[in-house]
Amino acid sequence: QVQLVESGGGLVQAGGSLRLSCSASGSIFSINAMGWYRRAPGKQRELVATTTSGSSTNYADSVKGRFTISRDSAKNSVYVQMNSLKREDTGVYYCYANIRTPWQDSYDHWGQGTQVTVSS
Repeated sequence: QVQLVESGGGLVQAGGSLRLSCSASGSIFSINAMGWYRRAPGKQRELVATTTSGSSTNYADSVKGRFTISRDSAKNSVYVQMNSLKREDTGVYYCYANIRTPWQDSYDHWGQGTQVTVSS
């Protein structure tokens, strides 16, 4: 089994910053990709940012230039530094990981989510 544990959400004023962290543990052979998605109130879950084992990154257009994703492979962890936060960044942020097991199968895993609320 694999667990993803997120931390770092909270309430922040518009223009402020937050840093989310996520650590994966369990039956992990390697991690192919990690990242963050979010679900705003009344909307579907959407990509925020992802990073692969080859260090390539992908960002939603709405966060480019404001959010930075990083990864610590030794700790099986991924982070997102969120700057210049806007009210529309409010939502539940979910950690995502595509993990290869010791048996060489790969599966998607999700964290439970952490709330980010940006006030005006």
